[in-house]
Amino acid sequence: MRRRPVPYVRALRTSLRTAHLMAFGALYGGHVYGLAAEQLLSALFATVASGAALMGLEIYRTPVWLVQVRGVATFVKIALMASVAIFWDVRVAILSGVIVIGGVSSHMPGQYRYYSVLHRRAIEGSEAG
Repeated sequence: MRRRPVPYVRALRTSLRTAHLMAFGALYGGHVYGLAAEQLLSALFATVASGAALMGLEIYRTPVWLVQVRGVATFVKIALMASVAIFWDVRVAILSGVIVIGGVSSHMPGQYRYYSVLHRRAIEGSEAG
C-alpha cells in the first residue's frame, strides 16, 4: 500500500511542526523559569493540538507510522508529557527528556527512524501504508 497523497503536504507538515516547536518551546521555557501552571495552559493546549494534528497527518498518510520507531518515539513523548502531572517536581527533567527523544528520533538515519517494531525491518516509501 502506498502513502496516501495530501495536497501541499510539505508546507502543511512544516507549518504544523513550526507551530508545535513554538508551542512546546513556550511550555518548556515556562517550566524552566517557574511560571505558574495556569500561565502555561495556552502553551500546553497549543502543544497538544499541534502535536495531534501532526500525528493525524502522519497516520493518515502512512498508517505504518504507528509501529515505526518515529511513531513509537512520539507515544513515549506523550507518556512522558502526561507523567508531568504526577511527577511535577521533576517536570523540567522530564520535558528535557522529551526534547532529547524528539531531537534524536527526528534526525536518526532512516534505517532506524522507519524501522517497524511490528515487521522487524525498515519500511519506507512505496512500502509504507
